[in-house]
Amino acid sequence: MNMAEVLAIGLFVILSLLIIVPLIILIWIYFLDAGQKEHSVLRNYPVLGNVRYFFENIGPELRQYLFANNREGKPFSRHQYQNVVKSGKYKDRVHAFGSERDFEEAGFYIRNAIFPRLRSELRIDQEPKIQTKIYKIDHEGLFNRKEHREDAIVEPHLLADKDAVVLGEHTCRQPFKTKGLIGQSAMSYGSLGKNAITTLSKGLGRAGGTWMNTGEGGLSPHHLVGDTDIIMQIGPAYFGVRTVKGDFSWEEFKRKSEIKQVKAFELKLAQGAKTRGGHILGEKVTPEIAEIRGVTPWETIDSPNRFPEYDRTESLLNFVEELREVGGKPVGIKVVIGSKEEAEKFVREMAELGKLPDFITIDGAEGGTGATFQELSDAAGLPLFSALPLLDSMLKKYGIRDRLKIIASGKLVTPDMIAYALCLGADLVNTARGMMISVGCIMAQVCHNNTCPVGVATTDPKKEKALVIEEKMYRVTNYIVSLREGLFDLAAAAGISSPTEFSEEHLMYRTPSGQLMSGEEFKKSMLALPPELVQEGAS
Repeated sequence: MNMAEVLAIGLFVILSLLIIVPLIILIWIYFLDAGQKEHSVLRNYPVLGNVRYFFENIGPELRQYLFANNREGKPFSRHQYQNVVKSGKYKDRVHAFGSERDFEEAGFYIRNAIFPRLRSELRIDQEPKIQTKIYKIDHEGLFNRKEHREDAIVEPHLLADKDAVVLGEHTCRQPFKTKGLIGQSAMSYGSLGKNAITTLSKGLGRAGGTWMNTGEGGLSPHHLVGDTDIIMQIGPAYFGVRTVKGDFSWEEFKRKSEIKQVKAFELKLAQGAKTRGGHILGEKVTPEIAEIRGVTPWETIDSPNRFPEYDRTESLLNFVEELREVGGKPVGIKVVIGSKEEAEKFVREMAELGKLPDFITIDGAEGGTGATFQELSDAAGLPLFSALPLLDSMLKKYGIRDRLKIIASGKLVTPDMIAYALCLGADLVNTARGMMISVGCIMAQVCHNNTCPVGVATTDPKKEKALVIEEKMYRVTNYIVSLREGLFDLAAAAGISSPTEFSEEHLMYRTPSGQLMSGEEFKKSMLALPPELVQEGAS
């Protein structure tokens, strides 16, 4: 047999396999699915039905990367996602040719001044400088990209001392002072893995002038490695400050309050995406997490949707005052507002009692979470840009606005969104998903399954190894510094010397019909606008 015949036979075998093997698979699929009783489509169309399900499964990825335009994606558009990534990786927010925003839609705008502030007129503290690492692109082709990482010294863009925001200034033995307006929103160890928590701690600690909120899962050693300021959240299940039986432990609370990095405490009444108790899948509850939380390993956790002992404003505020007295540090509450009437009743009772938290964290219904139910995520609570001005107005109406601070959260991932929140009444802002994206989140939306492909929202060691702490921590630093720098850019455009001076007078709102409203007019008529129009237009 000559070589030509051998090649011919080999080619024949290969072609036969290419035809026969797929044919066998298709026949197997046909008889397997044609006889099942669970899926109607597969029963009548076994082969085409599987093709349908294949494309249904990869639909989110197709929309995210191919079909949705830069402004369409939910919960974050490609435009918002890329802004976070570029800020963290390259410390770069520059784009060319013009905005992709639809200026015919309703939305907020910063009222720019005819005579803006010069850079030298801004009140910025640029010391100490920050050592970080930034990527530089060497070549970007159609099928390949070459880049390298290099050391960099960046300016921190901190607030001047006179503009620093203080929590518990007149109520606590140890007030919390911060020279930055942006911190990490509540994310628990357990919802996120140890690599993600460690990365955030180190990155935020390097940036300075910021903080991280532990989430209701309690304080872990991974929160403390980066020497950043900590706001420890206490949820209705008292994770981290509970007895074996699940009751609140004053001994554990006092021990946590003596930790230097813990600067304040926050009682979680609700969260935007879940006005209910927390949920964590049993697969995520490792022995370490169970020990931190005071629960049983590998068992699914569902905490109560409110503190069992506190169902009235007075009893809750008594608890706040007792925590503040024992711990000596600021104590705040996290809320989701559902109506004007409820907000006014709560604020009025605080004013009448003369008992106030040191801060109120207000989360919008558009806030994120690792796991919740669709009906709560979509339907319960008001969006941030409806609820925030409502709370601010009520606190002013009852004369107690100057006695506490407001921290706003809910999709605040870019400087413009943060500036809108400051104009509408926030003193500080939190962001969670912006921080997640900065450490590598690709918005796979499988946070609740412990299968996060990039090692962020998982405690699976095999998945976690994807997240390299030493590489991603610099992205966190760059991202938070970029946000602060962007706020100062907007402050200069508005003709003010510091982002702390943003107020309703620096805001304009274009209604769905094209009419213009000042920030003050918007706040007065906020309930006349459908909340979804307010929030969607803002982006």
